[in-house]
Amino acid sequence: MRVALLAALPAGFASGAPFAYVTNQGSHDVTVVDLATREAVATVPVRRAPAGVVAVGATGRVYVGHPEAQAISVIDMRSQRVVETIEPGFGPMGLDATRDGRLVVGTDWAGHRVVVIDVADPARPVSAIAVGRYPAGVAVHPDGRTAFVAERDDDHVAVVDLDTRRVRARVRVGAHPFAVTFDAARERLYVLSVYSDDVSVIDTRTLQPVARVAVGKAPYGAALTADGALLYVTNQRDDTVSVIAADTLQVVRTLDGFGYPEGVAAHGREVFVVNWMDDSLSVLDAASGRLLKTVRTGQNSRGFGAFIGAPAGR
Repeated sequence: MRVALLAALPAGFASGAPFAYVTNQGSHDVTVVDLATREAVATVPVRRAPAGVVAVGATGRVYVGHPEAQAISVIDMRSQRVVETIEPGFGPMGLDATRDGRLVVGTDWAGHRVVVIDVADPARPVSAIAVGRYPAGVAVHPDGRTAFVAERDDDHVAVVDLDTRRVRARVRVGAHPFAVTFDAARERLYVLSVYSDDVSVIDTRTLQPVARVAVGKAPYGAALTADGALLYVTNQRDDTVSVIAADTLQVVRTLDGFGYPEGVAAHGREVFVVNWMDDSLSVLDAASGRLLKTVRTGQNSRGFGAFIGAPAGR
């Protein structure tokens, strides 16, 4: 598949990693942004209407989900090219992966199930696990044995055992949970509910709710800063971003000036917010929330998932 380069690239292109991989639902491609230069360096054409994404450093692969096309595009981080298209028989909304990159876990929005793909096996075997209605976001625990899945129309999070391929428990959260983010240092799960406009905080050791934090309208994505101090939450219908102190679970500031913000990720001292209506990526100072730069992307950018990555050894 063809890759359109946006700028003259220096020798050793991949060594400039890490990169942000922004899925563009309207232009059917992925914008690749070099975080060192804060410049878009490539546009990778993919299947129709990409949405979910996970970048896996251990394998140097980026998995891009296509809910409409029922496919997953696989981008190589070193060449910035599509090297494979997986057709697992479902349309993935959310995607995540185990740290070693062996398993890719996707939510089958219309099929009301979670699908586990063993990408380490050349045959790409698929396992399907029934969950609640319209599963959206998914987060895999760092130990690779548990996945947390937002069951949007059931107002629960399913706790899926990846060893037995069964739902181990379900935890009630806010109205219409969509995205989930795991906090490894605190063993917490943050669940964003688009109807109740809040973040449910769950202790993943006890599977008990810890708190409910009110944010803006229709929270869609969340990311912890690299130091773990702050949780950035995008609020689609307010065009704002809420910044929460992770220790106290208090909103410390609300940032405005975004265009229907959706995906969000953090790296180093910066936070990156994807704007669906503005076709752009906002680069923020993580400590203050100050806007550092705006990078143009493709049309209707989503970036739903862990869209920042670098190949191992780089």
